[in-house]
Amino acid sequence: MPSSRGRAAVHIVDVVIVGAGAAGLSLARRITGGRLGGGRALSVALVDAPAGPLRPPARTWCYWEESGGEYDDLLAASWDRLRVTAPDGTAATARPHPLRYKMIRSTRFEEHARTLLHRSGCRRYEAVVDTVSDLPGGGAEVRGRDAAGAEFRLRARWAFDSRPGRPGPARTTLLQHFRGWFVHTERPHFEPGVADLMDFRTPQPARGLSFGYVLPLGPREALVEYTEFSPAVLGTAAYERALRHYTGDVLGLGPFRVTATEQGVIPMTDARFPRRTGKAVFPIGTAGGATRPSTGYTFAAAQRHTRAIADALARGRTPLVAGPHPARSRLMDAVLLRALDTGRIDGGAFFSGLFREVPSHRLLRFLDGGTRWWEDVLIGFRTPVGPMLRTVVELPAVRRHPPPPAEHRAAAR
Repeated sequence: MPSSRGRAAVHIVDVVIVGAGAAGLSLARRITGGRLGGGRALSVALVDAPAGPLRPPARTWCYWEESGGEYDDLLAASWDRLRVTAPDGTAATARPHPLRYKMIRSTRFEEHARTLLHRSGCRRYEAVVDTVSDLPGGGAEVRGRDAAGAEFRLRARWAFDSRPGRPGPARTTLLQHFRGWFVHTERPHFEPGVADLMDFRTPQPARGLSFGYVLPLGPREALVEYTEFSPAVLGTAAYERALRHYTGDVLGLGPFRVTATEQGVIPMTDARFPRRTGKAVFPIGTAGGATRPSTGYTFAAAQRHTRAIADALARGRTPLVAGPHPARSRLMDAVLLRALDTGRIDGGAFFSGLFREVPSHRLLRFLDGGTRWWEDVLIGFRTPVGPMLRTVVELPAVRRHPPPPAEHRAAAR
């Protein structure tokens, strides 16, 4: 029950979750209504930023898994075929059975989670959080200001913080940044069963790579994005020019109207992400390393991570669980990022070659960190072996540096 101390009310719960994005909502719905170590009911609070610039805009989250997943009822669309188009226009289409590529809109996910959390008794607060820190006697405290500017304080046995922060020192730091249009064309143009993951028929930046990304929602509707992996974001006008070129000169869509937009920045870094930031404070989501450095995908890893945390709490254990991505995957990502950033490999040729030569279901499992070591070796032989080996050899000697100032708000795939 809330208690009073000084000027600000101090709310007390077992678990507090800061941030109502994919990771925060997923963890809240997994643990609300549960029991602490099989004993008494677990009290949970979710703190979200008030409406305004600190609350992320509507966006889409994509991932792959078999049919029958826990969020299938919430999907905006899914695809059983994937396509990657090389810079020369050569396209490779694959069916990664039994996996499907799936898309959820954040608004639908949030609506669903909000209903479940209300029914199960999760306490919801709106506040701008300044600090999440340990208390001297144990537990954690969240401090900030509510929408009216009054001081906000909340104490809990465990705190989970999904607020994105600036990545730590890294050998390589790139940004995946993009802008997308939801388009409605006058004539049928899209193949509803095929998702274009990467179309490299876009002008390439001097450093990094760019590609188009097309998720059909029907014969005349799709999400069309222009994406770059590069050191710095563009201005909105530059993204708009790139999208006009891609939709007109490359795709030849003809007349269409834009019904909605989305834009985001995802860190691609080999920085180390801590599993805990205090005895009772644990980062989750992008802040906890859920974003796969080589691809920018976050949603599926956030589900694995929050599932493991919920299991630890249910068993009465300290929720210090393994990171969202295994060490072997993080090492391979560090090598790839370094090879891309140094220009040793051509990004368009690299990714289109992988998709063409590696069975698609194995490649997707690899990108999720679900392959065995011998499968990783086989995939490695489908890459430019010389440049990749040179990068492996030099990587231990490359110094880590703080990332340059940039916008690091994540908008997870």
